[in-house]
Amino acid sequence: MSKRVLRAEGAARPLGAYSQGWRAGDFVFVTGTGPIGPDGKVAGESIEEQTEKTIDNIEMILKAGGATLSDVVKVSVHLIDTNLFQRYNDVYKRRFKEPYPARTTVGSDLHQVPGMLIEIDCIAYVGE
Repeated sequence: MSKRVLRAEGAARPLGAYSQGWRAGDFVFVTGTGPIGPDGKVAGESIEEQTEKTIDNIEMILKAGGATLSDVVKVSVHLIDTNLFQRYNDVYKRRFKEPYPARTTVGSDLHQVPGMLIEIDCIAYVGE
């Protein structure tokens, strides 16, 4: 099985020792991604704005691996406050279409990036 690192122009650049994603065979793995703009700063103040930007970043990384949001089979979401679930979910269900990917949403301490409310990682399958 071949594998290659993904580098998507326009998507959030890594803020630490990790890659944006990997293509391994028929799978695309997108790293934990937040609402980071090209300037390396958090984009948006509301959970809705940050969810949109995070999914935009994921979409660019998926594209670099030959995938789209409709190829995503598993999503993990970290929220700084689980009380934001319904508001983030409203954006999520508009961006991801049915049948929705398998998903886990948990509360997490995201204070390592001041102002960040959400982080999402995912796995896409682009085989037959």
